[in-house]
Amino acid sequence: MEKTLNRIHPVSDPEATYFLQVSWEEDLGTGFGVILSDGQCAWTGTVSEAEISREAADMEMNREKYVEELKKALIAGEESAGKYNFAIS
Repeated sequence: MEKTLNRIHPVSDPEATYFLQVSWEEDLGTGFGVILSDGQCAWTGTVSEAEISREAADMEMNREKYVEELKKALIAGEESAGKYNFAIS
């Protein structure tokens, strides 16, 4: 299993710092798990392969392109800093 951990500052609360861990088996396209923490609380979830396909279709985006964008936004870290915005709700 592969994992990444990134520090994010959501646009919804720019003074706050969150930590986002993403874990996956083969690649993000087969689904992944997420843990979001503010240092005091943590929230977990999973995204299935079917959910990824459904979201790509909803956005009228090629599935492979959608998975590449997920990689850039969720696991690229410093390479993509400032290119993606996160909102916490």
